[in-house]
Amino acid sequence: MTMVNTALFWGAAVVYIAITFLLAYYGWKRTKKGEDFLIAGRKVNPWIIGLSYGATFISTSAIVGFGGVAAQLGEGIIWLVVLNIAVGILIAFAVFGKPTRRLGQKLKALTFPDLLGKIYKSPFLQYATAFLILVSMPLYSSAVLIGGSRFIETTLNVDYNYALFAFAIITAAYVLFGGLLAVMYTDAFQGAIMIFGMSAILVLTYVGLGGVVHANQALTDLAQNPGVPAALAGQGMTGWTTFPSLGTSLWLTFVTTIIMGVGIGVLAQPQLVVRFMTAKNDKALNRAIPIGGVFILLTTGVAYTVGALTNVYFWVDRGLISWAPPGSTGIGVTSNTDNIMPLYINAAMPDIIVVIFLLTLLAAAMSTLSSIFHTMGSAAGFDIWQNLRMSRLMPKDKRISKSEKLECSLNANRIGTLIMIVASVLLAFAMPGSIIARATAMFMGLCAAAFLPMFTMALFVKRPSTLGAKMSLVVGGVVWFSWTAFVHIKESAPLGICNALFGKNALLPMPWQVVDPLIIAVPCSIAALLIGWYIETRKWAMEGSGAQAV
Repeated sequence: MTMVNTALFWGAAVVYIAITFLLAYYGWKRTKKGEDFLIAGRKVNPWIIGLSYGATFISTSAIVGFGGVAAQLGEGIIWLVVLNIAVGILIAFAVFGKPTRRLGQKLKALTFPDLLGKIYKSPFLQYATAFLILVSMPLYSSAVLIGGSRFIETTLNVDYNYALFAFAIITAAYVLFGGLLAVMYTDAFQGAIMIFGMSAILVLTYVGLGGVVHANQALTDLAQNPGVPAALAGQGMTGWTTFPSLGTSLWLTFVTTIIMGVGIGVLAQPQLVVRFMTAKNDKALNRAIPIGGVFILLTTGVAYTVGALTNVYFWVDRGLISWAPPGSTGIGVTSNTDNIMPLYINAAMPDIIVVIFLLTLLAAAMSTLSSIFHTMGSAAGFDIWQNLRMSRLMPKDKRISKSEKLECSLNANRIGTLIMIVASVLLAFAMPGSIIARATAMFMGLCAAAFLPMFTMALFVKRPSTLGAKMSLVVGGVVWFSWTAFVHIKESAPLGICNALFGKNALLPMPWQVVDPLIIAVPCSIAALLIGWYIETRKWAMEGSGAQAV
């Protein structure tokens, strides 16, 4: 492994950070009140929306985490790119985005929990949604922190702890003061860097491996090489350019966790939904669609393709594949999938590309982190603390002016953001290896289970059922957590709750142990929504009959 030219990196990093803070300053200058901090004034340019959405969606978890998974499991993960574009961009913007923007503007909603609470006329739903965000989102933010910090550690030989702190502090600085305007402006700049960096890496990878056809053929042939142990095929793997065998444990993990967990969960991610509410009109959302689609293709598509091809590079260079099971020796370069992409870039790329990739990861991590920090901060500061304070205390105090209330709004959001940043950093220190992709899938799966059914009803049903929404959120969340803690072996084993209570790592046998919680929780959440809707519809009908009789 070569070490990057540190002078070259720090020169580029200074320019990058200077531009980032210049854009953040511009956002800060335009942030005058709580609405600006939370929703960016509802007049954001379509280019900014598209790039910010994409940069928020795609982070180091996609580039480092899922790139490492592609090295381990192969190019079948490209199906996730298809879902990311079809569901995460086309359906998200064209189907969900427009009614979200209209309702958000009509109800003057400022956050995702605020929107749900106002549509359903339910403070409980606002508080419960905000609470779930505060409980689950630090898992995702920690994964993003780890991804960027690991690459800095590998590339610059900087202590991991220092790298993690630096990441968090720099990102926190402009989120705390500039709000969503600063976040979206810097997102757009960082998104442009990501597109350029990933495109360069794809081209150089194929050039270094002898061209597109030769590289992919070599990857196909590698699975038949006698030097590659048969143990890697034990769970259903058939090669790096083919899909796992149907119905095997690997196939179930691939489909239910990696592809569906991330591919569907994107529709109800609070930090992405709020982007729709920043648009001036539906036309702005339409114009943002191709920008977001191209962005996803040139970031995730590249990361997953290059991730799989790292096996060819390391096999030619060292006689090893990229990943080996923990405890095995002489098979793979590393047993931590989170290290594969950093190791490959450092070993195979010239200094200038290593620097560009490092800036790409910085951009990917900071763009997603800033949005997550902002979402968690608004959930804590606005949806919970400020709403409780404004509704119960401030109206009773006639001495408090409107300007003072607005200042309180900004302060509450900033304090909430700071608290959640600290929580994310602490959690990142406690996370195990090879966790980035899994933590991302967990967060997105929970979003789908708890939020997606009631969010869909809120947008497309003329008189949505509050009872149905409450039941859906509670049932979806409880079933997801229960399956995670007591059945899904990847989480139930390390958590240890099931073992402590029942003396075993999972309550159900295979193949249930590799079926993602999303697959069980989302149908249960939908069923709860429909049951609650039916009960409330009957109640409305009875009330209507009683009124007519009177």
